[in-house]
Amino acid sequence: MAEIGKGVSPGKLASNVQKRITRAQEKVLQKLGKADETKDTAFEEEVANFNKQLADGTKLQRDLKAYLVAVKTMHECSKRLHDCLADIYDPEWFGKEEVNSLVENTDHLWQEFHQELLDNAVVTMDTYLAQFPDIKARIAKRERKLVDFDSARHHFASIQKAKKKDEAKIAKPLALVEKAAPGWAQGIITAHQIAQTNLSRNQAEEELGRAQKVFEEINYELQEELPTLWNSRVGLYVNTFQSVAGLEEKFHTDMGKLNQNLSDIMTKLDEQRQVNETAPNHNLSGSDSGSDVPKSPPKNEAPTVTNGSSDAELPPSVLFKVKAVHDYGATDNDELDLKAGDIVLVLPFANPDEQDDGWLMGVKESHWLQNKNLLAKGVFPENFTQKL
Repeated sequence: MAEIGKGVSPGKLASNVQKRITRAQEKVLQKLGKADETKDTAFEEEVANFNKQLADGTKLQRDLKAYLVAVKTMHECSKRLHDCLADIYDPEWFGKEEVNSLVENTDHLWQEFHQELLDNAVVTMDTYLAQFPDIKARIAKRERKLVDFDSARHHFASIQKAKKKDEAKIAKPLALVEKAAPGWAQGIITAHQIAQTNLSRNQAEEELGRAQKVFEEINYELQEELPTLWNSRVGLYVNTFQSVAGLEEKFHTDMGKLNQNLSDIMTKLDEQRQVNETAPNHNLSGSDSGSDVPKSPPKNEAPTVTNGSSDAELPPSVLFKVKAVHDYGATDNDELDLKAGDIVLVLPFANPDEQDDGWLMGVKESHWLQNKNLLAKGVFPENFTQKL
């Protein structure tokens, strides 16, 4: 025996059981074609749209969460890779502090990207889909109330039909039992039959009215909500993918800047390696005294520069090569920073009047070999170099 829950009376439980039995009987009769079924083609299309919308939203939610997991995984892999770089980077190498800062900034950028995706896409989808279970439950309830309405309608129709039969029966000659009754009793019997028929009809009519009212109320609400919900999907998709696209664009732009900084540091580190490898051959005077280092000339007058090299591998605009014989620390953003041993490709000034006496314009050969362009050019003192 089913256990009666708290607050549920035996009468209520029996009523619910009877409703389920009545609905089951009605559905069987409808499937067998022995009872007609109320149809609403427009509403059925709305329900089909609802089911498709729910399926599409669920798939989008699932794929967004999978994307978020992938971002988290990429973050972890990126962090391990950059942490490894920071660990193996010797303290005396160029850009040690910058590398540590890049590692920290890269980790922060991944964290921010992950959190913003969660807030602006995944949580939005969760909120959007949270409304579907209630509507789905009310659609199922409408289906049950429609069965109740059809059942009440069929019951009332059968009572109406029975009433006509009873009225026809009463109009016929009295049955033997009725004939045997006294005359005064025959009227009572007839009145009783009419009263019973009227009572059943009234009860069936009331039940039909209640069933129709309940069905029409929930049916009206859903017919108002479902089209609005269906149309809302466009705005959701627009907002979701605009958010994801915007966040990705910002993330990759910021990450690109960090990667460019890291690439520049690696280039400087490679240049430092080349200097260290050639440093023993750069002691020209045999003395380490700082007094042997020439002073940079003032930038004032413009001498004529001649091409002292016929090296066919040089870019056409290169005049000749020089090699730095002393370190030179740039003091302005238009100057080259030189280490002893650096090879520089000397270039002509775009405007000869801008050339100062004792200064040359050039690009480090290492930059040319790596990038095949002459963009990173700058000026440097000629007396810190030796022409090749």
